[in-house]
Amino acid sequence: MHKSLPNTIDYIEMPSTDLAATKDFFTKLFGWSFQDYGPDYCSFDDGRMAGGFFASEKTGTAAAGAPLIVFHHPELEKMSAEVARLGGKITREIFEFPGGRRFHFEAPGGGEFAIWGE
Repeated sequence: MHKSLPNTIDYIEMPSTDLAATKDFFTKLFGWSFQDYGPDYCSFDDGRMAGGFFASEKTGTAAAGAPLIVFHHPELEKMSAEVARLGGKITREIFEFPGGRRFHFEAPGGGEFAIWGE
């Protein structure tokens, strides 16, 4: 379990329209493991941050005002291809921004995410 630190984001919960697909996607993409808490909730701990996914009929995108969860990986082209191979939908191709590059994607089960690298 992760160590909680004062004044930091400690846990994040995200909606999914298909928990099984979401768990399968992130297990294969990042190697995460999940703990189920009934049919409508599962948690993960990526070694740095813990969080969970909850069953929901709705998910959001940054354009609709939802927070954007951004992951880091040094090999963006590799990760973009892997996201697509695993059933994710690339919603914004790799682009540059001050400090690095990133791309956005929708995971199976919904929700918009991004991966950035230097």
